[in-house]
Amino acid sequence: MQPVHLLTSTEKKVDVDNSKITWKGHKVTGEHDGYIVLQKGALQFNDQNQLTGGTFVMDMTTLTVTDLEGEMKGKLEGHLKSDDFFSTDKHTEAKFVITNVSGKDGKYKVTGDLTIKGITNPNTFDMIISGNTAKADLKVDRTKYDIKFRSASFFDNLKDKAIYDNFDLSVNLKF
Repeated sequence: MQPVHLLTSTEKKVDVDNSKITWKGHKVTGEHDGYIVLQKGALQFNDQNQLTGGTFVMDMTTLTVTDLEGEMKGKLEGHLKSDDFFSTDKHTEAKFVITNVSGKDGKYKVTGDLTIKGITNPNTFDMIISGNTAKADLKVDRTKYDIKFRSASFFDNLKDKAIYDNFDLSVNLKF
């Protein structure tokens, strides 16, 4: 009989204080950007130190605008937290759960379930892991999460008032 080799899994908790999630939203006349605080997260690795999974929770109530100041900053943050966008009073968290990983040696194609406003959709992106840092850039179609405000996909004649459906999330995790 052959000896059975059991694969072990190691969980590495994300250092939320030194990790950063930034967002960028695009519109016909420009863009806005900011950050969201990571509430908790962990990455899973096998005994060859290859990524196998992970889960991340973002605190949507911390959604912050960094390209504006004063009254305009406050107005945009309030609008993004309203029911027109992320409904953060009803949906305080967004979550990403890795469902599939391919690749090796720090270069991975990651697929997972992203939940925003209680709606879950798959998302696939590249993740680079080097030392104790993981980096990824995601494109998110907001309309899949019932965020349709000023979307040219749903409303006609918006002209320069349109907001593009995709927004970017740039993730820099320390663990």
